[in-house]
Amino acid sequence: MPRTIRPPDLALYSMLSDPSMSPDGKKVAVSVRKANLKEDVYDSDVYVVGLDHGEAKRFTSGGKDANPRFSTDGKSILFTSRRGLKKEDKGNALYVIPDSGGEAKLVLRSEAGVENPRWSRDSKSIYYMSSVEKKEKDDVRVIRRLTFWFNGAGFIHNQRKHIFKVDVESGKASQVTRGAFDVGGFALSGDGRRLAYVAVTNDLKPYISDVFVVDLPRGKPRKLTRSDMEVGGLAWSPDGGMIALSADSLPSGFASHSHIWVVDVKTRKATQIEHVDKNKANSLNSDARPGGHAAGGLTWTKDGIYYVQADGASVHLYRAKPGADPRVVVGGERSVEGYDVSEGRVAFVSMDSTHLAELFLEGREKPLTAFNSSVYKEVRVLPPEKFTFKASDGERIEGWVVMPEGRGKKRPGVLYVHGGPKTAFGDSYMHEFQAFAGAGYAVVFMNPRGSDGYSEKFADIRGKYGTRDFEDLMEGLDWALKRYPGIDGANMAIAGGSYGGFMTNWAVGHTNRFKAAVTDRSIAFWTSFWGTSDIGPFFTEDQVGGDPWNAEEKLLNDSPGRYAPSVETPVMVVHSMEDYRCWMVEGLEFYTALKRLGKEAELVLFPGENHDLSRVGKPKHRVARLNHYIRWFDQHMKQRKP
Repeated sequence: MPRTIRPPDLALYSMLSDPSMSPDGKKVAVSVRKANLKEDVYDSDVYVVGLDHGEAKRFTSGGKDANPRFSTDGKSILFTSRRGLKKEDKGNALYVIPDSGGEAKLVLRSEAGVENPRWSRDSKSIYYMSSVEKKEKDDVRVIRRLTFWFNGAGFIHNQRKHIFKVDVESGKASQVTRGAFDVGGFALSGDGRRLAYVAVTNDLKPYISDVFVVDLPRGKPRKLTRSDMEVGGLAWSPDGGMIALSADSLPSGFASHSHIWVVDVKTRKATQIEHVDKNKANSLNSDARPGGHAAGGLTWTKDGIYYVQADGASVHLYRAKPGADPRVVVGGERSVEGYDVSEGRVAFVSMDSTHLAELFLEGREKPLTAFNSSVYKEVRVLPPEKFTFKASDGERIEGWVVMPEGRGKKRPGVLYVHGGPKTAFGDSYMHEFQAFAGAGYAVVFMNPRGSDGYSEKFADIRGKYGTRDFEDLMEGLDWALKRYPGIDGANMAIAGGSYGGFMTNWAVGHTNRFKAAVTDRSIAFWTSFWGTSDIGPFFTEDQVGGDPWNAEEKLLNDSPGRYAPSVETPVMVVHSMEDYRCWMVEGLEFYTALKRLGKEAELVLFPGENHDLSRVGKPKHRVARLNHYIRWFDQHMKQRKP
């Protein structure tokens, strides 16, 4: 008989990513990752799945292999690996293995890392991204630029990200791009003669990027855009005359939706080809992904431009053509996690709120793989129940409740707030919520104002943090408690991370309705966030509305730390010690304020972890984090056993 889920059950999940189709459209390579609690690492291997018979064959066995990509001639598969490396070793390696199987060949090992590898047209070379570091004379850091550190990467003040090329046979690598800029992505033209890349050239505006094109092997880069856009993915048209972009010109600041544009390579004319008021990205929250965030990207075939779009609580795959309305390719209540297209066939990785990721083929509802079928035989996944309510200003808000098992008695509950704020909850799997429900807690979560998946206006809460978004959450909680009488409204906690941590801090300073709170990777004071976060200066100015000089009082008024004297809720402060997005100072400030004021508070710090602990942190730390949450809930909310 399957049981309810506990924090260590993270190790049961197979997490799929990086689907790559063979040129003939008959096979898909995919990476499969699992948490190894015993060794406190993640094991990952490459599998190849036949699209016609659906058989999944384990193709590598190094336990550290990922990011497969079929060669353009279909004879080989590249993958990145950390085979033979220790936990503390930097970088990774690039391997190539024959399509028919056999021994993998080491092409390159790099301490700086191999990212986003892509085959050349003739399948003899591989292009990839890596860091170029200017070595310092000693351990003293001399910093002269912004941004000087970045979450998950550490200090980057002496590094630049560039494109390299390596010969598969000889292993000889050469640098393709050079200069005081950072490459964010690239694409090779169909004939292999030109390279397009996205680069940030102004350190003071790292959110603005441009597209450049260079003739290979040593042409001069030509700038196609006007330094007024935030550019994501890019893809060449089949004839090589155009480049598709997912980009926006920031009309609503960082709340802006990206759209699909095409740029004429000769004339540099940029045209927006779709105007649907939805974001072209997957920002659904899930802690059951290999890399923490879902892959997006663009693909341009003779049939059109493929891209993902956030549709409310789901993420779908679309196809668009200049002059025609976009068409849904993969819809339904699901999250498209990654895809590839070949010979008119579309293979994609997908999950939903009760099913972990598997590989699918467009047109078939049944998954091609069953990596997680054994999970459901061992544990019971409790389905979220969706609700919709009308906020006090008339806006419709979506939310969900995961009810623990048992009847006849009211259950304590947790209101959980997502990060971002421009992310969303919905049709994606959340181990965290299943663990809370398995421990006996009803979990209430929703997409308040500021969330992704809806209109740009809905996402735009610039300068209004803690107002309409807070009202949505409190009104939604009231609505859920009326609809679900099994939840004990007098026995509720609030929790959340990043923006959700900000909101948790804000909530306990503005209401005493919660019996407990857990604030994770949070923000306490906008002034300290402005000067210490890797995105602090431009994020604070855009989202809050100023800097410490021209908006000192607003930054203080909008800071949760200002209201610490009003807090009566017991608060657990959770923070990672290498979190450079919301630096540890935020957690320390809030904890210190609460303790100095005589409040009940506890501080839990995770060494060696960053802002993404809950998604990609060390497996043992991820389990420990959830156990601390549940311990705090148990300590302050009476469990009423069924």
